[in-house]
Amino acid sequence: MKIAEVGDIIEFRDGLRGIVEKVNENSVIVDVTYMDNYRDLELEQKTVVNHKNYKIVKEKATS
Repeated sequence: MKIAEVGDIIEFRDGLRGIVEKVNENSVIVDVTYMDNYRDLELEQKTVVNHKNYKIVKEKATS
């Protein structure tokens, strides 16, 4: 399993998506305001997701 890096876009919990802001040993902190319907879902701006519970949708572009 590949671990996400800061700036990657991940998908978790039934289609929610977000941008990885911090990588911890067992989890990542994700900014979910990336989603257009974020306000409609009444979610917190950030959430913690275990490495086992997401897939990388798009890796951060490297310069």
